[in-house]
Amino acid sequence: MAKFLTTGYGDQAGYDRTDQAVRDAAHAHDDRLRAAGATIAIARTPVQVRNHDAAGITLTEGAYMVSDLPIAGFAIIEAPTFEDAVELVAHTPCAVAQGVVEVWPLGD
Repeated sequence: MAKFLTTGYGDQAGYDRTDQAVRDAAHAHDDRLRAAGATIAIARTPVQVRNHDAAGITLTEGAYMVSDLPIAGFAIIEAPTFEDAVELVAHTPCAVAQGVVEVWPLGD
């Protein structure tokens, strides 16, 4: 079974304007993914770590990537194919509540 890192982007405004029944179904879908072994978490404030030329560690609060939407969370899922992984994340809260989910195939 292949592994995929998924990153969900979305904001509270998009979530709030999505019908409650759709949100409930998406959260139930996340619960099923967790039960199947997926690691799912809400994203908190990231830190950038640098140690250029091994000369000293510097930390900068905040994400490196720029998006119109903040990162809302992530998951590590397993699926037989990339297409199956896409189908799984298409029913998650970020995908249905006006956000977007990236799917990154993980290599060995």
